[in-house]
This record gives sequence, structure tokens and C-alpha cells, in this order.
Amino acid sequence: MSPAPVHVVLRRRMERLYGPAMALANVVGAGVVFVFLTFFVPVTPDEQAEADARRLLNTLVFAAYILVSLVVGYWWGRRAARPLDPWLREGRPVTPGATETALRLPGLQARINAVLWLVAAVVFGLLNTRYSLTLAVEVTGTIVLGGFTTCALGYLVAERTLRPVVGAAMAGSVAPPLRLLGVRARVLLAWALGTAVPLVGAALGLVKIGDREPLPQVAELFLLGVALLVGALAIAGAAGAVGDPVESVAAALREVGEGNLDVAVPVYDASEIGQLQSGFNAMVEGLRERERLRDLFGRQVGTDVARLALEEGVQLGGERRDVAVLFVDVIGSTGLAETLGPEEVVSRLNAFFAVVVEVVTRHGGWVNKFEGDAALCIFGAPAAVEDAPTGALRAARELIRGLAPLALDAAIGVSAGPVVAGHVGAESRFEYTVVGDPVNVAARLTDLAKADPTLVLAEESAVRRAAGEERGHWEPAGTVALRGRAAPTEVWRPRPPVS
Repeated sequence: MSPAPVHVVLRRRMERLYGPAMALANVVGAGVVFVFLTFFVPVTPDEQAEADARRLLNTLVFAAYILVSLVVGYWWGRRAARPLDPWLREGRPVTPGATETALRLPGLQARINAVLWLVAAVVFGLLNTRYSLTLAVEVTGTIVLGGFTTCALGYLVAERTLRPVVGAAMAGSVAPPLRLLGVRARVLLAWALGTAVPLVGAALGLVKIGDREPLPQVAELFLLGVALLVGALAIAGAAGAVGDPVESVAAALREVGEGNLDVAVPVYDASEIGQLQSGFNAMVEGLRERERLRDLFGRQVGTDVARLALEEGVQLGGERRDVAVLFVDVIGSTGLAETLGPEEVVSRLNAFFAVVVEVVTRHGGWVNKFEGDAALCIFGAPAAVEDAPTGALRAARELIRGLAPLALDAAIGVSAGPVVAGHVGAESRFEYTVVGDPVNVAARLTDLAKADPTLVLAEESAVRRAAGEERGHWEPAGTVALRGRAAPTEVWRPRPPVS
């Protein structure tokens, strides 16, 4: 069986957890207040008959009010959450209005509960004025304090229950969430629930008000027990509202530190915590974007050049380096362009360059630039290579074998010597390259190699400077006059394989 869609799961959570939790919180709070007023408020023997009648009347009105308030509270809460219906009930995309409603819903629910509790305070206060004005004030004050505690605790419960809904509504949003109830306000609220309200109630119970006697010891113990329980729940709720998201951000930070940038934390809090969650996601998205740019930059100019630019910055000019140069050029590319479509030509060139990049990289070099159907490869800059000529010569021999299966022929020239390696161009547009005689020699040798049976020619200086084992794979191929050079150039070619 396939899992239910996300919006269906969230709708069921609201129907089966959020609604019942709000109803239960208010019923329990009302029940505690009712029990206290009914059984713990002292009654003198002379008031016993009247007290029995009062309790009966209050019980009947309490039962009726509970039923009415549950119906009204459910209808009012559904109306407050109505902007969520197109998303949760019909599966439509989340709208900004739905996101704002999800963030505001705990506060809206707390206000709905507060109105119902204030109406209850007025109703029961007026109901008990027929017995005693002092009693009416006492009932009204107790209901107000109980309502404050219940509404505040209900807010914390609603915020916790709605986290998955708010997180899903905020998913993909780049804007930070609304800031409604801050961390300081939540801590103060927890203090008020766990300390201030119970202490006020207990202190008032110890004072003789009008013709009412102070509360008996059992009533004070009842208040203290309720204070301990409510205080523990309030502190736990406030601590969870801060601790849980901070722990999730800390865990995500550890993943980022280990190199995992495919991480995000759900944004579900309308406070500084939500700003922290959203800011973390924005930071990781920035890191992902930077990594993408770095990857693209490395693919464009080479990983070593990219690392050098990121670590040391970019300045026009260069430094003298001793390198080996390998130049590879496709033979007959003009004829290919005449006989094949441009898409096929590009496809073949990409296959050709894929082999060049793989082989050159494996032997310690990098492709400095692609020039149409040719590639200039450097060994020894920008990263120093211990034996650049050996790597270039090995790459040249392996390239000929690797390119053989392709429907392209290519010629290769190898040279070695001092060059200037650095950034060339203007402040607004530049590139990393090498300039010097070895680059020109490698290009000229490539032209000559197109007529050589091996398709590979190397300058003598490159072969002489290579490791002894690699030199054994090469043999002299004579002397040539290269354009731009006054002196003749000794060239070598790969030895034919031993049959």
C-alpha cells in the first residue's frame, strides 16, 4: 500500500491530535477550576443548605457551558484555520495566506480560548451574585486565573502539535517566518504559569476577604499540587520550544561540517528560533550555490587554477615555472565539418576531449584550454609536478592508444622548458595560461606529427629530462626546422611496440 500524500497525513494530524488536544486542555482546566470552587471553597454550617443549592446550579450551568463552549470553540477554530483547507483538504499548493495562518494558528486558538474563558468568568460571576458579592468576585477571579493558565498552556501545546504542519507550509520558502511570540516572551509565560499565577492564587487563599474565611490547608495543598504540575508542563513546553529546534540546527551544522550540503531544517517556529532555522537554510543554500559555482569554475579553468584563485585571489601577471607542454590536434577536422552535421561533429569532439581530459589528468596534467578541435595541456603549473616531462610523454603515448577506437585521428606534440604561468588579459576579463617557447614548439611539433607514422613527436629536451624508464620508450626522429626558431630542433617519436 502506497503511503498517504503529505497533505492527507497533516490533515489527519490536525483532526486527530490538534483538535482533541485543544478540547482536552480546556476541559481539564475548566474541571480543575470547577472542582476547586465546588469542593475546596470553605462553607460554614449555616451556609450548608444554600451551598448545596449553589453547587447544583453551578454544576448544571457548568455542564451546559462546557458543551456550548466546545461546539463554539470547534466552529471558531475551524473558521480560523479555513485558509488551510485548499491545501490540507484538496491538496492544492501552499499559498502565502495558508503559511501565515499555520504560523498564527496557535495564537488565534489562544485568543479563542481566552474569549470563552472570559465569557465563563462573566456568566459564573453574575450567576453567583445572588448568593454573595464576595463569592462572585472570588469565582470570577479564580476563573480568570484558571483561564489564563489554560490558554497559555494551550498555546504551547498548539505550537508543539502544529510543528509538522507549519514546517510543511514553510518548506521551500526563502523568506523568514513571521516573528510572533519571542523566546523571552515564552520564558516569561512559562514563569507566569509555573510561579506567578499559582503564587497569586495561594496568597489570595490565605487572606480573609470580606466575610469569606481563608482557604483550608487541603485547598492550599490542592493549589500547590496544581501549580507543580502546571509549572512542570509549562517549563517543559517552553524548554522544548527552544531546545528541539536548536538541537535540529546543531545536528544539521554537524552534517554541514562533515561536508554534507544536502541538508535543511524544518522551519516551524514564529520566533527568533524560526529566524534561526530560516537563516540556517539560507546559509546552506548559499554554500550549495558557492559549491556549484566552484565546481563550474573548476570545470571551466581546472581545479588547481580554481583553488589557486580562491585561496590567493587573482592578479594579472605570472611567475616563471618549468613545465612540460602537450598539444593535441584533430586531423582533418575541416573535412569532418563538410561531411557531417554540426551536432555529430560536436558529439565526436566531446568524445575526443573526454579521453584527453581523463588521460592528461591521470598523469598529473590539466587541460589549459580547448581551441576548437585542439587542446593545450600543461604539466607543472599551477600545481608543481615532480617530473613533468615524464607525465607528459606517458600521456602522449597513452593518448594515441586511447584515441584509436574513436572515429577521429589526432596528432600530438610534446615540449618542455621554462614559461611564465599566470593570469593574462584585462582586469575585467582574464584567463590563466602559460606563455613561452615550449608552448609554440609543442604546437609546431603537432603540425609535423600529422605526417609522421606515429602521430606523436617530442622535443629532445623533454625526452632527455624524463625518467630513464620513460626515455626507453622513445627514439630519435631526426632534426627539423621549426617556424620561428633559428636553430634546428631535435625531435623524438615513440618506439614501435615489440611484437
